[in-house]
Amino acid sequence: MTADTSTASRSQLRSQDDPDAPLRANPLRIVLGLVGMVLVVWALANLFLAFGYYPQWFGNKFIIGVLAIVGGVGGAALLFYFLNMFVEGLPRRLSEGLIPYAFLLPGLLLVALMLIYPTFQTINYSFANADSTAYVGLQNYRTIFGDSEFWSSIVNNVLWLLIVPAIVVSFGVVVAVLADKLSAMGEKVAKSLIFLPMAISFVGASAIWGLVYAYNNPGQAQTGLLNAIVVGLGGDPQTWLAIDTAKLNSILLMVILIWLQVGFSMVLLSSAIKGVPEDTLEAARIDGAGEFQIFWQVIIPQIRGTIITVFVTVFITVLKVFDIVYVTTNGAYGTNVIANLFFNKLFAASEAGQATAIVVVLLIAVIPLIWYQIKHFRDEEAGR
Repeated sequence: MTADTSTASRSQLRSQDDPDAPLRANPLRIVLGLVGMVLVVWALANLFLAFGYYPQWFGNKFIIGVLAIVGGVGGAALLFYFLNMFVEGLPRRLSEGLIPYAFLLPGLLLVALMLIYPTFQTINYSFANADSTAYVGLQNYRTIFGDSEFWSSIVNNVLWLLIVPAIVVSFGVVVAVLADKLSAMGEKVAKSLIFLPMAISFVGASAIWGLVYAYNNPGQAQTGLLNAIVVGLGGDPQTWLAIDTAKLNSILLMVILIWLQVGFSMVLLSSAIKGVPEDTLEAARIDGAGEFQIFWQVIIPQIRGTIITVFVTVFITVLKVFDIVYVTTNGAYGTNVIANLFFNKLFAASEAGQATAIVVVLLIAVIPLIWYQIKHFRDEEAGR
């Protein structure tokens, strides 16, 4: 008889002698689990507070980084260890019903601390004065809705939302379809080059395109690519990002985000296109459909779910666009957007009340999109 069999037999005998054993709690495990969780949370809180308030204790940032990783990962492991000990100390029926929720609880608490609490605090501060020391009712909302700069930013955001997601998805579909026609090596090279901008930050991309739009006085050598081409063709150099006619400067800023996001769109849509059953394509060809008809009537309907997902994702990204505008124009020449206006109100004008009111407006605008994306995801999952 093996050791495991012997242990199981003894457990069965104990259960037969004491049928109420599964209903009883283990006080020692409960106490150890509770004390352990409290000590781990206390130690982690003090460790991370020390990183912020007393960094000189640790010598340099490298040591802080290492301790943060070790403390964070090790602390999480210990927290779940003691949590598991606490739950297992409860009566068996309660323990078995509680344990799935117990392991979700730390994550839910972290989400509440990092996302839900700041959201409600932001809404609260939107009804306060500039330094959040007294309530002023709806005054902040009256001020921002009466500000022409706010409405100009709204118009610019709407233009970004109408143009960028549509072009990103369109380019993504076209590139994905064309790349699929190349050889295996050609497809890899083409997709790698198109996806490469995704590795660049918004700030880095803005700096790169700043060189494209750069302006030097007439008679000087034009270092900006666009002006160099214009001058080479016999024209005059232009301050491209200052031309607000037909919102040209805003459109030129949109080009930066399109350049960054097309690779993301292409990868997801290419994967969806490769998932289209080959027999449906062959059936369409047998029926006499051309490649253009196959594209519109066979491929597009079957990747519609992915197209919507990519569109909504890019849409939300555009709604929060900030870095590109801040680095290039900082909202000058009629290029301001909501996120950049919020930043300037908070840090340049020290108007925390108006800044948080702007954020609340942005939050309200994003909620329907998030709800639609969740609903669409659930509908897709239900249809599988």
